[in-house]
Amino acid sequence: MNNLLKRMFGAARLNADTYEQVEADRTSLTGAVFTAVIASVAAAIGTGARDVVSVVSATSVLLMTWIVWVVLTYVIGTRLLPEPSTHADIGEVVRTTGFSASPGILRAFAVIPSIALPVYIGVTFWMLLAFVVAIRQALDFTSLPRAFAVCFLGWLIYAVLFVGFVRVAL
Repeated sequence: MNNLLKRMFGAARLNADTYEQVEADRTSLTGAVFTAVIASVAAAIGTGARDVVSVVSATSVLLMTWIVWVVLTYVIGTRLLPEPSTHADIGEVVRTTGFSASPGILRAFAVIPSIALPVYIGVTFWMLLAFVVAIRQALDFTSLPRAFAVCFLGWLIYAVLFVGFVRVAL
């Protein structure tokens, strides 16, 4: 547990060494997924989910969106926009991006109406920065702008698919 918390704090501090550790440690997958789940539960609570069904539903949707973004980012970063030094497997990307969700735990504070919007905006930006650092380390990029471009492109494709899915579902 102590190691998990240490890695969560390191990831939240955008510490590249922390991301390198979890990338290399195959046993950290459970901790990465746990971190993503806890951050998703916090987001569900922060957005107003109060009963168990609402929390579970929102958490499930949030986790699915994270998985889609991770897979898209992995494919884009390893197949479409890799650097010569890029070498990664999906496990490395899941482990690093799972821990990049660490700041998301603070989204639970969005339950306080007077600070909800600033908390959500601030934490979302922080999580985006953490995701970019995670991808830079997992994909062995030397360029932070490339890591940002890969993350943004993955998010953009996901957003287009999500909007299309919502339109079809409605």
